[in-house]
Amino acid sequence: MVSGGPEGVAEGGAGVGASAVVQALAALWALPVTAVALLGPLGWATRAWTGAPPDARAALLVEPPLPHPLLAPVVLATTAAVLLLASGSFRTGSAPLGSLPGNNATAHRVVRHAALALAWAAGVALPSALRLPYAVGLAAQIGVAAVLLIVAARATSSASALTASALASASSVGVAFLSLSTEAATLGTLGALTALFLTACPRIARRAPSPRDEAAAPAPHGPGAAALAASAALAYATALVCAAGAAAGLRLEHIGLAALTVPALTAFAAARLGRHPLALPVEVTAAAAGAFALALTSAHAPTLALALALCGVIAAGTALRPDRRPVGYAAGALFLLASWVRLAAWEVVTPEAYTLPATVPALLLGLLRRRRDPGVSSWVAYGPGLALTLLPSLAAAWGDPHWQRPLLLGAAALTLTLVGARHRLRAPLVLGGTVLALDALHELAPYLVQVAGALPRWLPPALAGLLLLGVGATYEQRLRDARRLRNVLGRMH
Repeated sequence: MVSGGPEGVAEGGAGVGASAVVQALAALWALPVTAVALLGPLGWATRAWTGAPPDARAALLVEPPLPHPLLAPVVLATTAAVLLLASGSFRTGSAPLGSLPGNNATAHRVVRHAALALAWAAGVALPSALRLPYAVGLAAQIGVAAVLLIVAARATSSASALTASALASASSVGVAFLSLSTEAATLGTLGALTALFLTACPRIARRAPSPRDEAAAPAPHGPGAAALAASAALAYATALVCAAGAAAGLRLEHIGLAALTVPALTAFAAARLGRHPLALPVEVTAAAAGAFALALTSAHAPTLALALALCGVIAAGTALRPDRRPVGYAAGALFLLASWVRLAAWEVVTPEAYTLPATVPALLLGLLRRRRDPGVSSWVAYGPGLALTLLPSLAAAWGDPHWQRPLLLGAAALTLTLVGARHRLRAPLVLGGTVLALDALHELAPYLVQVAGALPRWLPPALAGLLLLGVGATYEQRLRDARRLRNVLGRMH
């Protein structure tokens, strides 16, 4: 029996420390078996649907690191039970640190989370240690994830819910890979995991911490655990759609199109959530699912164009919400990419076919913005749209041996220059005038070279000297003209 006073507290603390060291060493000795049970099934990714293994031990594809694997879950479960009992003594203040309430509260939370983690490790390692039949072991691993989700839904603090939800997610990844041995196991497991996480998510989100627990753990009750469960549900729903498509014999690009149903349904659900804290993580996960679906269609250009357009529709629907207006830019970019991919599939090489579909709506948006706010600069309203077509067309015209494109480009640049001068808009005037000058220079360059070759060699230096003399003689006037031009441009919008 530990005596009272400081000496008793010191003796009790030493005993607790020694016990903690022993428990930690025992857990470290047994955890490799859990690591093998959790990571061993990853090897099924390269041998999917090749046939069910005889038992849960063979399903790991890796031999356990201990000669008697059953000892590992026993040690882990025993250590978890000891820690659970210790957490109760810390909570009631009967532990040797009872004179330090703050330390006791912290120790209670840490020990409780450690007990949960060790109990989970024991549950993960047990099916393979017992050599359960493959189907029974698969069901047992799903059951471990289900129990952890129940714990997360009933937890009274954010940290407990997040710990349980994270452990459930980690366990579900292992069981998802473990199910890849047969089509039936894969579809059944992914369906079960999707249902589990989808059911647990709203229950975790509705659970609020009790005042007593929050007093001990003042961290805010955030949506982290529920967001993790929702993200896992969407990930497994996407995997389920892909697995169902593969089982039906669909081509990879068609599986990608089918997978877009998940972000589409998620966008609808996020609209129903509104400003709920879960809306953002759900939408981010849906965007990742959409990117994965696009990756599946990337090998077939026409299907990729269709997938991009569908993603644009989903993004445009999301942008209708007042708090998601910026998503409209992503929708526009997706539609533009869809048109570009389609043109590339048609082997269209004319740059205007790629740039004009973006220039026209950009100019219309700039016009609407200037009508709402006449003080907006023309560079902001019209500059990006004009440059998107003028600059690629100018680059193509300089390498084009024919006369049609330079003529059309020059006419368009002249029109823009006149419009800019008429309406006192700086962007059309400067861009149009610059492109017009460069286009004319490109067209006149062969003739200028011929004329320069026909003139005497002394004439170009003489003309250059006369030009310098003229500029020097009228330097002040040219300086005033330059300032006047700068002031005129400065007064333009």
